Amino acid sequence: MNDHERWPEERFRQLRQQADPDIDKVVAGYLDDQPPGSGPLELVKAVIQELAAAKREARAPSGEPPASAIFEAIDFAADLPDWGDDRELLAKGQAVFADYGLYQSAALFCKCLPMAYVEVSSAKVLAGVSRLATHSLTRRVAETGQMLVDVMGLKATNSLEPGRPGHTTALGLRILHSFVRALVNERFGDHWDTARFGPPVNQELLLATIFDFSVVTWEALESMGVTLSEEQRAAHLYTWSVFGHLMGVEACRDRPLTLEDVEPVSERLGRLYESSDEGRRLMARLLEEMEEFMHLGWRKLPRSLVHWVFRDAEYGADRVPELLGVPKPAWWFTALFAAGRAANRHAALAGPVDGVVRWLVRRLGRQIVVALVDRHSDGQAAFRIPEDLAGAWRIRQSRTAVKTRELRRTVRQKVRAPARRLKERPT
Repeated sequence: MNDHERWPEERFRQLRQQADPDIDKVVAGYLDDQPPGSGPLELVKAVIQELAAAKREARAPSGEPPASAIFEAIDFAADLPDWGDDRELLAKGQAVFADYGLYQSAALFCKCLPMAYVEVSSAKVLAGVSRLATHSLTRRVAETGQMLVDVMGLKATNSLEPGRPGHTTALGLRILHSFVRALVNERFGDHWDTARFGPPVNQELLLATIFDFSVVTWEALESMGVTLSEEQRAAHLYTWSVFGHLMGVEACRDRPLTLEDVEPVSERLGRLYESSDEGRRLMARLLEEMEEFMHLGWRKLPRSLVHWVFRDAEYGADRVPELLGVPKPAWWFTALFAAGRAANRHAALAGPVDGVVRWLVRRLGRQIVVALVDRHSDGQAAFRIPEDLAGAWRIRQSRTAVKTRELRRTVRQKVRAPARRLKERPT
């Protein structure tokens, strides 16, 4: 059987109409037992808070009611699958993040999240849940960043074993996705097109999510001048497959995804890309948040890198910036685009151009992590990174460093305020 035969059209149709029946049954029964007035939204917040506390304290989630009841029904001591206990391969997969974390932070904002925004049902869910459950897109993004750190940022520490942060995160996400389905059904059920989109956070979208954090990331890294070896890519995809198995991803139930799956799955997922009001709104807000933290003179770097990482993307992904209404890149980045095209024809130019792009990417990646640390280091789902990663990425987390960055950010906002008011003035 060839790769495409393993991924027939019918399989994707089935994945789109499939949620996570085992956990959905548990959550539905739990919600039915709650007193009037206790809807999914309140319970989502309680679950998030307890999951964050459990990871900080290195224990299984339990907590106080109402969150405790849902955790009692989940086996947080579940072992890794038989095919997923290759410790050496897991360590190699995690090392990809430890070695290229700043690049992957930039890839998260500039490519992985935009890829989620061009899938209409995903954009609708992300827009609705970010507004209802967290009231903040960046809070939702910080939680995604923390997931990356939990799963991949703890090099050679077995973070996917029971009781460790990656394992707890995976099972916690499985619970949260079920609550999201219940929340969407409660708030938007009358307007949700199940025939077209399937249930919210369905198995096709979960497979796409695993690809976003693995395959899409490699493609972004390559456009940034970092090419992973075949061994690194295979290990990275294996590690995300183990995480996907724990998270209830059907495609990772019985075996890991391999490099042979990349082309047929990418080709099929490329047919999902569409423009939507929700997707464009999410992208605009994401850029606004990123640009707020950029140093003076560098405000347009995020939008410029979004254009860069999608410029030669395959399977229709090169249309993503247009579908999401990403503003034009900075004028100086347009010159870099021209140099990049010239470098494709003249090998001698490739090194200098790649060097400039890598420097810009590291700059953006560091600013993104700093922004998440400064803005979301407290709260119910705090964003934190281990000290060894913070040291390697030259990110100071002391109180003095945070205060200094806050002062600089205030100055930047005051300097930019007149230009922002001029832009918003009616013509």
